[in-house]
Amino acid sequence: MSQETMRALWYNKPREFEIRQVAIPQVGDDDVLLKVSYLWYASSNKMKPYAQISFSSGVCGTDAHIHDGEFISKFPLIPGHEAVGKVIGDRCVADVGITCDKCFFCRRGKSLLCENFNARGVTLDGGFAEYIVYHQKKLQLFLEPAACAIPGLDKLSPPVGVEVLLLGAGPTGLILAQLLKLNGASRVVIAANKGIKMNIAKDLEAGDEIPGPQWEKLKADNPYGFDIVVEATGVEKLANDAINYVRRGGTLMVYGVYENKALVHWPPSKIFGDEITIIGSFSQTYCFPRAVAYLDSGKVKLKGMVTDVYKLEEYQQALDKMNSRGAVKIAIKP
Repeated sequence: MSQETMRALWYNKPREFEIRQVAIPQVGDDDVLLKVSYLWYASSNKMKPYAQISFSSGVCGTDAHIHDGEFISKFPLIPGHEAVGKVIGDRCVADVGITCDKCFFCRRGKSLLCENFNARGVTLDGGFAEYIVYHQKKLQLFLEPAACAIPGLDKLSPPVGVEVLLLGAGPTGLILAQLLKLNGASRVVIAANKGIKMNIAKDLEAGDEIPGPQWEKLKADNPYGFDIVVEATGVEKLANDAINYVRRGGTLMVYGVYENKALVHWPPSKIFGDEITIIGSFSQTYCFPRAVAYLDSGKVKLKGMVTDVYKLEEYQQALDKMNSRGAVKIAIKP
């Protein structure tokens, strides 16, 4: 008996993809087959929309890096690490991270640093298809970008009253900015280029101040810098400059996804003399329930973040739109 097939976006190697009929994933005893679908981003209990558009799998800047064979991607691959779908009628999303629970770091309770870390849509087949399979313990109700902001907040653990500068206005950055406002920050300044992202940042009131990329004025208006600087652009030049906005005794968090060849050149004497703490926030494990709680509360706003929707066959257009920086969150529907 022949195996059933589905349509999927298939990469044989970096930068080469096609729409292909592939076998529907096989399901093990503890797995769940998720039908990727086009549905409302609705709250799990209040049934109010988080955003005024529905989608199946989200596209973000990470997908552009995966397209080029960067980040931690492995090929051949069906990408799509933000899948939304249904299991017997229930709306759900799945935690994409897969850890081994056996390596040095997993045994020390640091599963995000797992030596055998995998992620659906990055190293294993993902949601740019009609079906995707997950282990049952990974299924949750919404939302991957918000979940990724949670460990960033955990690492920063902002004391009450801190002043924050966030460079960049992508979806996860805007969510993190709102979380910081809710958890200790007395002032959150968002700096990014003019355009749709900054317009949505203003609409969401994600920051207390949104001055735009007037870098010299930003320094002049804040001569002592900021307690916390979050570099969320993924741009090498801004990563290098970000340390210059950090207040003495402050913290710089590297939060963007960069080209593999990107490098930073920070003076050790500045880090030493100013006692600057530098941390990174890569992804998340088991943060979905807390993200859902914030979204259900209505305290974190997403309305308007999904700016474009494309069909599976239009994936190149979606990539081009993402690379143009003319979109915030792009959705792909099967």
